[in-house]
Amino acid sequence: MTDWTKLNYVVVDVEGNGTQPPDLVELAAVPIVDGIIGEPASWLVRPDLPITYFARKIHGITNEQLTDSPVFAYIEADVLKALDASALIAHNAHVDVGVLQRKLGDWECPEVFDTLKLARRLLPGRKTYKLGSLVEEFDLASGLEAEDQPHRAKYDAVVAARLFVHLADRRTLEELRDQPTGGSPDDASVLF
Repeated sequence: MTDWTKLNYVVVDVEGNGTQPPDLVELAAVPIVDGIIGEPASWLVRPDLPITYFARKIHGITNEQLTDSPVFAYIEADVLKALDASALIAHNAHVDVGVLQRKLGDWECPEVFDTLKLARRLLPGRKTYKLGSLVEEFDLASGLEAEDQPHRAKYDAVVAARLFVHLADRRTLEELRDQPTGGSPDDASVLF
């Protein structure tokens, strides 16, 4: 049995402009090394298309806020460096991974741990497995800066990192890798 802390992880969250497929407006990456959550890195990115009203309503990022932000090409090297880990973690990971694969082209995504799927499997019987509900249940937002808020990349990545550590506690890497079956409405691939 392998201790889960033997891998180095990066927890990611992306916020999009509301188009399909979504384009990136904010990205955060939080390392977990030796089981310890590190400092987050985050970037605002000017998308090719404006942010939709619906997306603005969810994450609060406006087109005006991104006027002086770089296009993705200018931060790509920094993002690749932040993503250099044995495994990637995200809540409803296929959304984040899809955006990163579109933006990074030939980037090879490492092993993925989806905290949504892990929570469903390891915490059965909940009415919902939305990130906000799990954050509230396990008090995962305590001590965060006042400007950090749900549906912003840095906040969501930090609380997803805390959720992963909570779920991984006293479990082996093999237990975390056990693949669940089926899906549910929480799997919606809409990105805000």
